[in-house]
Amino acid sequence: MKLSVTGVNHVTAPVEVRERLAFDAARLPDFLRDLHAQPGVQEGMILSTCNRVEIAVAAEDSFDPRQSVAAFLARASAADAGWVGQFLYHHDGQDAIRHLFRVAASLDSMVIGEPQILGQMKAAYEAAKLQGTVNGYLDSVLTRAFSVAKRVRSETEIGQSAVSVSYAAVELAKQIFGSLSGKRAILVGAGKMSELAARHLRRSGVAEILVTNRSPERAARMAEIFQGRAVDYATFVSALKDVDVLIASSGAPHYILTKDDMRRVMSARRNRPMFLIDIAVPRNIEPAVNELDSVFLYDIDDLQRAVEENRKGRREEAATAQHIVDEEVERMILRLRAREMTPLIVALQQQLESMRMAEIERARGKLGALSPQQEEAIEAVTRGIINKLAHGPISELRRAAAGPQGAPLVDSIRRMFRLGD
Repeated sequence: MKLSVTGVNHVTAPVEVRERLAFDAARLPDFLRDLHAQPGVQEGMILSTCNRVEIAVAAEDSFDPRQSVAAFLARASAADAGWVGQFLYHHDGQDAIRHLFRVAASLDSMVIGEPQILGQMKAAYEAAKLQGTVNGYLDSVLTRAFSVAKRVRSETEIGQSAVSVSYAAVELAKQIFGSLSGKRAILVGAGKMSELAARHLRRSGVAEILVTNRSPERAARMAEIFQGRAVDYATFVSALKDVDVLIASSGAPHYILTKDDMRRVMSARRNRPMFLIDIAVPRNIEPAVNELDSVFLYDIDDLQRAVEENRKGRREEAATAQHIVDEEVERMILRLRAREMTPLIVALQQQLESMRMAEIERARGKLGALSPQQEEAIEAVTRGIINKLAHGPISELRRAAAGPQGAPLVDSIRRMFRLGD
């Protein structure tokens, strides 16, 4: 039995390739059954996300994962196998285990420490379990990968700091106010950055999200998505007296919020603190606004510096996380080697027991009728001899499971006791 992982990710393949190779979730059960039906495949899982498509299989030693998985991916995506092959990476054995552990722990992600990949990997595992394509060797590796990811999260701070501009903006707002629970926020602009910020704001417990945009239809759509309220773009400044957080990312070519505007807003707010985040280029908010009391203004350069510091921190945490992964890989290898020894140990015990029973039966013809006490004595003596004979080989097999000498010892014991394959 051998383990392999073959696939593409954000490093080896551009988005148009990943899109073509991605698996339709509705047809995933069919693809899993098709993968499992490949000659030599014992178990299989398909992980398909926006940043990676990977096939993990446990297969017979004769199975060629490079060619077989490339052909499988080509059929599934109606592409040429040679074209698919140029983007693929491949890991076998211990390297495959290390790769799966790194993926689960988000050490192989585009954004190190992002939490989504673990959920996506668990969903892929559950889909494979449901189809019966994961049930043994690969199952044990995957469940351990989830435990490793949990350990990395609990023993490092790899996922604690913001590494996107939108997330960093909301984290800064939380630092200013302590908590965003019960606060009101307004998004000026209804693009992707505003949408991401709105998601983070919602998760942080804001009471209400207002949206304004030069296109009122887009503002209304975003407000509906986040159970918020659209505000007229021409008069949004008048709504700011009741707002605690403003995130601006409109495409306006000039300042849409000036120092004079904010002076009036702060007067109406009785100088209650207000947090302004300008992530637009060119900037939407006049920098002089930051001179007003109780106004905290940050622009995209401020956020980028915070994000880069956080990314640096995550990279440092990733080094610690990698030590955890390496340690867990070694433990997993020991477990798997010990597991491989178990059938041989059982076969050895059965062989010795068979020899013991055969010798007792041969002796019965010479000994005649035996009393229960004599039967018990013969049973105890012969079983004791067998156990002592077996103790040395079994102890050596268990010890050898942890090192490279395991395979030669297995061959020697098979030949010595005529255990076959």
